[in-house]
Amino acid sequence: MAKLMENKVGIVTAGGSGIGKASALAFAAEGAIVVVSDINKQMGKETVDEIIQSGGEASFFACNVANEAEVKSLVEQTVEKYGRLDWAHNNAGIGVPSAPITESNSNDWDKAMQVTAKGTYHSIKYEIPAMLKSGGGAIVNTASTAGLLGVENMAGYSASKWAVNGLTKSIALEYGKQGIRVNSICPGMTLTPAVEKWEQDAPEQAEYVKNNIPLGRIGLPEDQANAAVWLCSDKAAYITGINLAIDGGQTAK
Repeated sequence: MAKLMENKVGIVTAGGSGIGKASALAFAAEGAIVVVSDINKQMGKETVDEIIQSGGEASFFACNVANEAEVKSLVEQTVEKYGRLDWAHNNAGIGVPSAPITESNSNDWDKAMQVTAKGTYHSIKYEIPAMLKSGGGAIVNTASTAGLLGVENMAGYSASKWAVNGLTKSIALEYGKQGIRVNSICPGMTLTPAVEKWEQDAPEQAEYVKNNIPLGRIGLPEDQANAAVWLCSDKAAYITGINLAIDGGQTAK
């Protein structure tokens, strides 16, 4: 039985840990050839090693998505090595310290916009031409439920994720007729290393959050990864321009 992404070539940015690593492993498990990118070379290469040890095919290319030239090179190296680009999961982004806007640091705002918003812009800008040459493709961007709702004391983070969701819809409109689908996943609370530490440091707060999630648990990176794979697969062939909340039902409230 054919796998969902059999022999399709794609890129996962920030693939060294968290949602990105889970995504790279999930795509590989469905037969994809995965180019893992990250600014952390060691962690990115570890993801590649796991894929290869599991019988998959993967390569690592270092890339800071805030640097346009590096993103251009990432896509060029991918096409040079594998001859095509069929899908991409633009996952790279950064958090911002929580604070009321009057107490926030404008440098934090700039970093969020540079990495999360502009990094996604850079990625799409160079992935689209490569996909057009390959006959079409699918892109998934990682946004957040903070890109669907307002979030107190997180103006910079929220604004950067709203930007990702807006990009997603706009580019979907631009290239749908040329065979390229563009969607975003909007994770709710997800058990990344940072959230695991928070659970340990503030167990009562974590329990309160869990109790307010309709499905009764904090999401796993694999929950996000599985959605990204599905959106890039032919099973989602008639879906484009959506910002898909993967949050255990939180935004249904």
